[in-house]
Amino acid sequence: MTEFRRYAIYYAPRPGDFADACASWLGWDVDRAAPVPHPVLAALAWPVADLTRAPRKYGFHGTIRAPFRLADGVTAGDVTRAVEDIARALPPVSLDGLALHRIKGFLALTPTGDESELLRLGAEVVSRSDHLRAPLTEAEIAKRQPARLSPRQKQLLDIWGYPYVMEEFQFHLTLSDDLPEAVADSVAPVLTDWLAPVLPRPFEVQELCLMGEDDVGRFHLLSRHALTGG
Repeated sequence: MTEFRRYAIYYAPRPGDFADACASWLGWDVDRAAPVPHPVLAALAWPVADLTRAPRKYGFHGTIRAPFRLADGVTAGDVTRAVEDIARALPPVSLDGLALHRIKGFLALTPTGDESELLRLGAEVVSRSDHLRAPLTEAEIAKRQPARLSPRQKQLLDIWGYPYVMEEFQFHLTLSDDLPEAVADSVAPVLTDWLAPVLPRPFEVQELCLMGEDDVGRFHLLSRHALTGG
């Protein structure tokens, strides 16, 4: 497949135990662009598939530049070259580790330790890649529910096409649907224990991952670009 509906710049773990476990939890492996079996966890009262429908199509990832349609005249090759250039200009980021938290209604892994360099990375990627994206349509703006956004988030949506960038950026690795509080509270300790042996320490963002969304809404890893800037 050479054409995708949208593109995105994500963090995705390199192949290994951490990547395999989280791909299995969600049921979609972005590296292989293929479904994978969910784990069977006796301590869970619900099948994993019922807890992970929304994030499954994206695969396990941390958003750096949210999905976007290509601007007029921009090709897939242009995007690849731009992401390669951005990665060469920016340094990798290292944090203490990851911990499971409930964000609004969903469960996600979030970094522990000083996040200032990660915030800087996010801001640079967004600003340096903005020329690649098409302007938002009215439907795309409505999808972000601007009435629920803060004034600053509305401004960021207008400027960068996404409300949770720059100082509003909160890096996270989504692991569940929006769950009722009681369900999330029940799932969290089971998931924490299951992931504990594979969680990276330190947690490092060493690459930018270019992703593409296919015609059925599934995301595929297209290329990895090492962060090699000073």
